[in-house]
Amino acid sequence: MRVDQLVPAFHRGDAIGDTAFHMRNFFRSRGFESDIYCLDRDRELEAESRRMDSFPKPAPGDVTILHFALPSPLTRALRGLPSRKTIIYHNITPAKFFTPFSPDTARIARVGREELASLATAVDLALADSEFNRRELAALGFRNTGVLPLFVDFGKYEKPASRFVRDLVGDGRTNILFVGRIAPNKKIEDLIKVVFYYKKYISPLVRLIVVGKTGSLPKYFESLVRMADEFYLKPEEIQFTGHIPDEEMYAYYKASHVFLSMSEHEGFCLPLIESMVFDLPVVAFDSTAVPFTLDGAGVLLRDKGVDRTAETVDIVAHDEGLRARIIDGQRRRLRRFREQDLGAFLLDKIGGLG
Repeated sequence: MRVDQLVPAFHRGDAIGDTAFHMRNFFRSRGFESDIYCLDRDRELEAESRRMDSFPKPAPGDVTILHFALPSPLTRALRGLPSRKTIIYHNITPAKFFTPFSPDTARIARVGREELASLATAVDLALADSEFNRRELAALGFRNTGVLPLFVDFGKYEKPASRFVRDLVGDGRTNILFVGRIAPNKKIEDLIKVVFYYKKYISPLVRLIVVGKTGSLPKYFESLVRMADEFYLKPEEIQFTGHIPDEEMYAYYKASHVFLSMSEHEGFCLPLIESMVFDLPVVAFDSTAVPFTLDGAGVLLRDKGVDRTAETVDIVAHDEGLRARIIDGQRRRLRRFREQDLGAFLLDKIGGLG
C-alpha cells in the first residue's frame, strides 16, 4: 500500500513542507511506501521529493494526500485518481484583503477557494491544520473532516540565537514583536497605530519589530512605510527586518517584551507557538484561528481600540507578576500541543478509509 503526498511547492523551513516531510518519514517508519511529489522544490530537497510528472498511477487501495493552500494543477489531478483521496487544508486568505493592493493575488485567492470547493464531493477525507480551517471545510460541504495540527520541529529552536541582534535591540526600549508575511490580512498598519499611541502617551522608548518578507505585495509594504513616516516614527522605533536567518529571528523573540498580533485572518499562526517556545507573552486580536491556536493561553483582544491595546501591551511588558502568569499559561498550552500523538491520529484516519 502506498501513501503519497502531493505538494505544489516543497520548501525547507516552510510549515507545509516540514509537515509533508515529517509525514512521509512517519509513513515509511510504519512500513508504507511513501513519497512526496511536487511541481516546484528547493534544490536541496531534490533527493527528498519527486517531480509530479513522475507520479505513478495509484491503485484503488492506495492513499493520496494533497496539501492544499493555493490553486494548482494538482487539484484536477487529485480528482481523477482512483486511490482513496485526502486533502490537508492549510487555508487560503480571502481575496478581499488583497484587492486594494494586488488584483492578481486577489484573483489567485478566489480561484483557490473555488478549487477547494470543487473537491468537497471528490475526496474521502478532509483534514485541516486548525479547528477554524476544519469549520471552513465543513461549511463547504466536506463530510469526513478532522484536525491535524501542523508538525513543528521543536529541535530547531534550540539553535543559538544571534548575540549581536540581542545586544542591538537590548537598549532599554520596549520591544514589540510581530513575525509573519507582510500581507494585508496581517493588519500591520494596526501595529503601527498602536506603537504611535504608545510612543505619544505611554513612553517614547518603544520599538516595533516586524520580521517577514517585504517583497510579496510591494504596494502594501509601501503603504506601511508611508504610514510610519506620517506618524513620525524613526528607524529606531519601527524596524522591518525582511527575511532573516533563524538565529536572528530567535534573537528577536528572546529580546522582545511582547508578541503583538492584530491580524484579521490566520489559518493557524505558527508564530504564536514560537512565542510560547521563547516564553514571550502573546497579545493577539481574537480572530479566525488565533483563539484555537492559543487555546486559552496569552491575552486575547476582543476589539482593536488602539488606546486599550497599547495600555495592555505596556502592562504585559512590565508587570512581572502578570507576565509570569501569562508565561505559565503559555507553557501549559505548549505542553498540550507537544503531547499530541499525530502519528496515531494519522494511522487511525488512514485506516478508516478502507
